[in-house]
Amino acid sequence: MMKFFRRNEKRQLMGLISPGALWILIFFNLPLLIMLFISFVERGRAGGIQIPPVYTIENYRLFFNACATEFAGPACNPWLYLSIFGHSVRIGVIVTFWCIVVGYPLSYFIAKQKPILRDALMVLVIIPFWTNFLVRTYALKQVLASEGLLNSLLNTLQLINQPLEMLFNEFGVVVGLIYGYLPFAILPMYTSIEKFDHTLMEAAADLGASPRRAFWRVMLPMTLPGVIAAFVLVFVPVVGAFVTPDIMGGGKVEMIGTLINRQFGVARNWPFGSGMSMILMVLVMIGVIAYFRSGSERERSAL
Repeated sequence: MMKFFRRNEKRQLMGLISPGALWILIFFNLPLLIMLFISFVERGRAGGIQIPPVYTIENYRLFFNACATEFAGPACNPWLYLSIFGHSVRIGVIVTFWCIVVGYPLSYFIAKQKPILRDALMVLVIIPFWTNFLVRTYALKQVLASEGLLNSLLNTLQLINQPLEMLFNEFGVVVGLIYGYLPFAILPMYTSIEKFDHTLMEAAADLGASPRRAFWRVMLPMTLPGVIAAFVLVFVPVVGAFVTPDIMGGGKVEMIGTLINRQFGVARNWPFGSGMSMILMVLVMIGVIAYFRSGSERERSAL
C-alpha cells in the first residue's frame, strides 16, 4: 500500500515538473545545443554555415588569437577579442557597483515606509518594465544629447558654458546601462531588507555599536543574499548587452555583446558568433561560481 502511494506521489510530482522541464528543454537547452553545434562548423561562402558541415575548432582559436586567420595583417592585435571581453567585464563591474550603491539605500528607504506609500514606491520602481526597453533607451538618449534636456537645464542655470559630451562614449553607455538595469538590483535587495528584523539594529546600538558598525556587522551580512542576487541579475546581462552600447555608444564603445550581434548580422559569421557566445557564457559562469564560492568561504571563516 505504501509503495502504491509513493508511486502515486512520484507521478504527481512528475506531472507538476514536466511542463517547466519541457519549456526549459525546448527554449533553453535545445537552442544552446544548436549554438554549440554551429560553433564547431565552418562558415559558408555566403554566410551562415557550410553545408554539408565541416567541423573545426578555429572559431574558438580565433577568439583567443585574433590573428589566427589568413586575412590578418602585420598590425593585427592577437588579443583583440580578449581585450573587448575584458572591457565588457570592466563596464559590467562598474554598472553593477553603481546599481548596488544606488539601489541599496533606495531599497532601505522604501522598506521603512508605511505599507501604502511602500506599495506606491514599488509601483514606481516596476513602471519602467511596462515600457519597451528600446523606447526607454532612446528616451534617455534624448535627455543626454548635446541639445537635450539635461544640457539645456545646466545651460539655463549657467553651470556650463558649452554642452557636455555625454553620448557616444563610455560614460553614456554606463549611464544607459545603470538606468536600464537599476530595477533589477532594487527588487531583490528590497525583498531581503523588507524581511530584515530592524530591532537587531536597536540591540546592536544598546550594546554600544555605532550606526555604521551595526550596519556593517549586522544588517549587511543578513541582507547579503539580496545583494548577491542583485549582483547576478545585473552583472550577467550587462556583460553581454548590445542594445544600449550600440545606441548610447554610437558604435564607438565596443563590447562583447555588440561584437556577437555583428557576427550574426552584418558579418553573417554564425560559427564565430556562436563560438564567442559559448565562451562568454562559460567565462561569466566561471566568474559567478568563483564569486559565490569565495563568499561562502568568507562566511565559513567568519563563523
